[in-house]
Amino acid sequence: MSDTALRTEGLTKRFGDVVALDHLDLEVAQGEVVGYLGPNGAGKTTTIRLLLGLSRPTAGRAEIFGLDCQRKPVETHRRLAFVAGEANLWRSLTGAETLALLGRVHGQVDEAYRDELIERFDLDPTKKVRSYSKGNHQKVILIAALMVRPDLLILDEPTSGLDPLMEQAFRHCVQEARGRGQTVFLSSHMMSEVEALCDRVGILRDGKLVEMGTLAEMRHLSALTVEARFDGSIPDLSVVPGVSAVEADGSLVRCQVRGSIEPLVKVLAAAGVTELLSHEPSLEELFLAQYGEDGHAG
Repeated sequence: MSDTALRTEGLTKRFGDVVALDHLDLEVAQGEVVGYLGPNGAGKTTTIRLLLGLSRPTAGRAEIFGLDCQRKPVETHRRLAFVAGEANLWRSLTGAETLALLGRVHGQVDEAYRDELIERFDLDPTKKVRSYSKGNHQKVILIAALMVRPDLLILDEPTSGLDPLMEQAFRHCVQEARGRGQTVFLSSHMMSEVEALCDRVGILRDGKLVEMGTLAEMRHLSALTVEARFDGSIPDLSVVPGVSAVEADGSLVRCQVRGSIEPLVKVLAAAGVTELLSHEPSLEELFLAQYGEDGHAG
């Protein structure tokens, strides 16, 4: 059995002259939680459709647990569950009937875990789907995916419509899945969600995978933020190597530093700094380093 849950090699999709996905090489190990980031149109949903066998690649190939996604879609779907950001359910069925139907389609259900998930997500399964809110629609498809204990969870904006408490319930479920050795491929606009859950993160830009790694490996994409307070005059930090974006407000100065912070620390110490704070870039800051504040590639 392959120890790689998901692999793409040169995966490409064109729509006429538009390149939606450009020679994607991606590998996700079993038991790994991987985040997949990019603005609308970057190629995230195209990737997922190719993995699910819902679209044919222009070039390249995709595998799930060593099985070709195009040639063996039935076999691959037996080992995965998919959650979309928009749930299209049968309005005349109840929540319980919907879960029963989806469970039969997949072929296996952990019934005790299903009941636990219904309680966790505070879902009333006796109500008709037509009476559910968007958030409750999302709860149904999340429960349906999680209750079958798939080897691979493919999640595309899975918490769309959920309130913060339910988002926390979702995070707990993903952490449980990782603990059981399940693999999670998570496409999301929720930076905090990806940062909290994922072992590695990939960033797409214009259909190309431009960054892939752990958050620690990706820190080079953005600068370290430093704040310092002085009891006397503020030194001129703009001339310190690696320092940029210097902002002064009274006795407080804020700046960003790339590379070694030793030159900055020496200047601060000599100037009589009284308070010093620093923080590494968040995932959102790393993402904006690729796209800029307006969400476009810089």
